[in-house]
Amino acid sequence: MLEYDEERSGSFEPLRGVPDDKTVALGLVTTKSPRAETPAELATRITEAAEHFPHEQLAISPQCGFGTSVVGNRLAIEQQNAKLQLVAGTARDVWG
Repeated sequence: MLEYDEERSGSFEPLRGVPDDKTVALGLVTTKSPRAETPAELATRITEAAEHFPHEQLAISPQCGFGTSVVGNRLAIEQQNAKLQLVAGTARDVWG
């Protein structure tokens, strides 16, 4: 599981070093703010990652759990649910 929710995370180039027998969960959806990623934005990022690691061995996830929202990163339950629905919907669209 790798955090890739913002520019500070860097490029997907390091994925080239992941062993072939692994699956990589890309933490593309931020849990730090209510910023709403789009399905198209996420699909594009997955395509970019697939240039460095096999598409069928990639997965999508939030960048971290929502526990950090208790102190400092306040997200309403509705916002958390929307982000989880976005992750699930994007996974269905990209790999379904």
